[in-house]
Order: sequence, then structure tokens, then C-alpha cells
Amino acid sequence: MEEQLKRFDDLESQIQASRGPEAVEKQHSLGKLTAWERIDALLDKGTFVEINRFIQHQISEFGMDSKRPYGDCVITGHGTINDRPVFVFSQDYTSLGGSVGRMTSYKICEIMRRAKDAGAPLIGLNDSVGARIWDVPGGYGYVWHDSAVLSGNIPQISLIMGPCVGGAVYGPILTDFLFMVDKTGEMYITGPRVIKEVTGEEVTTQQLGGARVHNEMSGASDFLAKSESECLELTRKLLGYLPSNWQEQPPYENTGDSLSRTVDELLKIVPGEPDKPYDMHKVIKAIVDNGDFLEVKARWARNIVVGFARMGGHSVGIVANNPSHLAGCLDCDASDKAARFIRFCDCFNIPLVTLADCPGYLPGTNEEKKGIIRHGAKMLYSYSEATVPKITCVIRKLIGGSMAGMCGKTMSPDYIFAWPTAELGGMKPEAFVNVIFQKQLKEAADPDKFRAEKVDEYRATRTGPYYVASYGNIDEIIWPQDTRSKIISALEVMKTKKADNPGKKHGNMPL
Repeated sequence: MEEQLKRFDDLESQIQASRGPEAVEKQHSLGKLTAWERIDALLDKGTFVEINRFIQHQISEFGMDSKRPYGDCVITGHGTINDRPVFVFSQDYTSLGGSVGRMTSYKICEIMRRAKDAGAPLIGLNDSVGARIWDVPGGYGYVWHDSAVLSGNIPQISLIMGPCVGGAVYGPILTDFLFMVDKTGEMYITGPRVIKEVTGEEVTTQQLGGARVHNEMSGASDFLAKSESECLELTRKLLGYLPSNWQEQPPYENTGDSLSRTVDELLKIVPGEPDKPYDMHKVIKAIVDNGDFLEVKARWARNIVVGFARMGGHSVGIVANNPSHLAGCLDCDASDKAARFIRFCDCFNIPLVTLADCPGYLPGTNEEKKGIIRHGAKMLYSYSEATVPKITCVIRKLIGGSMAGMCGKTMSPDYIFAWPTAELGGMKPEAFVNVIFQKQLKEAADPDKFRAEKVDEYRATRTGPYYVASYGNIDEIIWPQDTRSKIISALEVMKTKKADNPGKKHGNMPL
């Protein structure tokens, strides 16, 4: 036994040496933490247990028989975050550039399987030059397949903390949430060198696929972090809103914020004029527990706001129009952003709170050609499919297709509230008058006065909250100051909601 124990000790020493000062300095010189430092910062202290540390690639060609690092460039294992189990893989850029071969993929798939069996979230820390071209091809495909199959079963989170290029990008994009670190994180399918050869265009890796590109332009990333430490802390915060798997409820937290608190500041935040812009973030922060709101995709499709908060200590998903951007209209990007968020919340038993102030779908040839019909339908599909509690509050207006798109009565919200300022209808009063009274406007002695009178008449008799409530499309007209307490009360009533969609293999969303 002594000989075997000595061999084991020697191997342990080799592994530790490969993670020594030289490797650390190399990574730090690039402005990045090492794979181990990231794990230590992410997880509760002393809880990480490594799995499959002795795995090596089996390739002897191309001189690689002498370059067979233990662990094969990725660290896998499990630990806890705030005392809740999580499974983790962390790519080691200091070892063959964190390149991915068949055994690397095997390790990642194995940790994914364990996460599924344990019913615990999976977090991937990505920092790799990409596929190991001299290794057996196809390894990435197993990861993509398993990630897609696990979707909706456990939360999957990806952190892009260095390069993630070529086929590697499809692993993170298939997960539920994607974080990117500014200036070091990057994702792209085809690199600058190939692009220059094919198109003649010269571009840097950050211009091509840096964190700001994917947070502000492509919409691929959900969170932009200024540093790795902020990225890891944001990940811990996000997990605090989520259940460990689809069969659990989200964790409750006693926030100390009164359930019956009135919110008088809402009267100052929201203008009385129907078309005057304001920042919906202020409304959200005023009504949620302690003003704590974790926004998702904050820099992309800013005409709609989505994210997590607590109300009465319980996790909720917020979906809200933002009148300070495109008047809060729904366009292609906003529809995609909201639909994906709605479906995530429904996957993991997180109630949906919709704050509506929307003049409709964005008109114009550009949106029509981009496919607003197809993209807009994704919101209808997602709200219709969702079986979690759905609470809607109409703050100022809900016009045209947004009456369905923002979870109006036809999308079966469990409760739909409206402020006295609410306006609901198939068309804006001004547009209605211009169409219906086109002839009279031309003949009127004072067209502006005639138009204003008809707009007021239409608003009072056809789109006002009392008329809409008279035929059941609003459950209750509420004082703005009571918005928080009314929503919390509705969520409490509906927390035992049980709803099932018709039996099927799965639906066919208009992607």
C-alpha cells in the first residue's frame, strides 16, 4: 500500500504544481482570475468538491503525448451558494488555453448529469480558445445536446470571462442566463482573421463580439459586469431569486418591507398626460421589496423592462413597458426579450407581474420587414402558455395589439388591475377620431376643436377604465398608491394556483 500511496501523493503534487505561481501570474497578466480563484469566489468558502481531476486526453499524435494535463483543461465539481447545492465547471485557460477536447466535453456532460440527478443549478465559467482541433471531433455536440435536454429542468447559467469562440458559443447561448465581463469576455463564431480574408473587414475581437456588443446590440447576453468579482457576485444574487429545479418553489426571504405599504411617490413618478415619458424603473423600484430589482438584458430592447424582484418576500418576474424608450411600444427585439423571460419564469414557478403602459406594436416598414408579426406572436404564445400566477396592472394605457401582448384580459391573467388613468382600446383615441370622423373634420369650422371634443368623448365613453371594467376586462380599479399592496394580495391568493395546459408532446412556438 505504501507504494500506491506514494504514487497518489506524487500525482497530487503534479496537479498542484500545474496550478502554481507561474500559471497564476500568466492569467493575472491578462487581467483575469484563474479557474480556481473564480470557483473560490463564487462558492461558499470551503464547500467545493472536485470531480474527475485525473482525467486526461488520450491523443498521442502531433506531439501531444507529452502534453496531457490532469483534468484536461476544465475543473468540475459541486459546492454551495448561500448553503444551496450547485454544480460548476470552470475552464482553465492556463492549461492548453482551456481548449475543449473529447474528454473535456465528457467531464462537462458528466457534471451536467449530476446536476440533473441532484436537482441543482449548473454554472459554467467559460474561458477557452475553443475546440482542440487535433482531438476527436464532435465533443461540443454532446454538451449542446445535454444542455438543450436539461432546459427547463434546472437553471443553467453561463459566465463568459475570457474568449468563447467558434462552436463554443452554442453551449452558453443554450443556457438560461449569460453573463459577460467587460473588456475580457468575448463571443463570436468567426474570428477577425477569417473575416478579413473573406470580407476584407478589419475588426478587433472586442468590436466583433465583446461584452458591450452582446449586451447592447445582439441581445445575446443578459448581464454586463465591470469586473470578474462583480460578475460572480451578480451570479450569486441571481440564484437567490431562483428555485433549484422545476419542481421547487423559489426561495422565500423575509425582506422586512411591509406588505401593506402605500406608495405615494407613484403620483409624482407617472405623469397624468397619456403621452408624456417617464422611467418605468422608478415605478418598479417603488413597489417591490426595498426597491431591490435585478434587471435582465438592461442594455438591449430598452423599451421593455424585465427582471427579478421580491414582493412580500416572494420572488416575482417583472415585465413592464418603458415609456422613456420608443414610448414603450413593442417591437421585434422587445417581444423576443419579454417572451424568453416569461417562459423562464413559467419553467421555474416564478409568478409574473406585468406593468402595462403601451401604445401598441411599433408601426413601420422596418418592423414589418423584420417580422413583427412573428416576433410579436411570441409574447402572446408565452403568456398564453404560462401557468404560474399572472398579475397585470394597467398604469396608463393598453392600446391595440398590446392589449394581448402585455397580458390583458384575453391572455387569462389571474388578476388585472388598472389605475384611474388607464386607457384601454383597439386604437388610440386620436387615431380613432381621425379615421371615423374624417369627413366631419374636413367640414368643421374649427377642426382642432372638433377633434379635441371627439377625442375626449371617445376617451370617456369607450376607452376609460370604468367603461372597460363594465364589460369585465378589468377586475378592479385601484388607487395608484395601493399598487404594491394589491399585487401582493393577489399573489398571496394565487400562490396555490394549479393550472394545466392540454396534453401534448410540446407546442410549436412561432420562432
